[in-house]
Amino acid sequence: MTTSSNSFSGGLSMNTKAIQCPKCNGEMVQGFIFDRADGGLRRVINWVEGAPDKAFWTVTKVPEEKCVPVGTFRCSVCGFLESYAHTEFAAK
Repeated sequence: MTTSSNSFSGGLSMNTKAIQCPKCNGEMVQGFIFDRADGGLRRVINWVEGAPDKAFWTVTKVPEEKCVPVGTFRCSVCGFLESYAHTEFAAK
């Protein structure tokens, strides 16, 4: 991750050099946390603004336009996780 003019809010970008862990200074590695839902389908988790709305029975109603994919970085030394919500993290 780097800071650049085309990076998203917070100065993070996925494209070039590695950054250091804020806890132990180890190298941070990009990844994601997946959700195993809907019969075992694997999906990137999303952040949704606002409080959850309960739909039929126990399902949570989530408007697709409010979903923002979450990317997570893990320290290769201590395992610290740091997550960011941004469209850049959508599955391709």
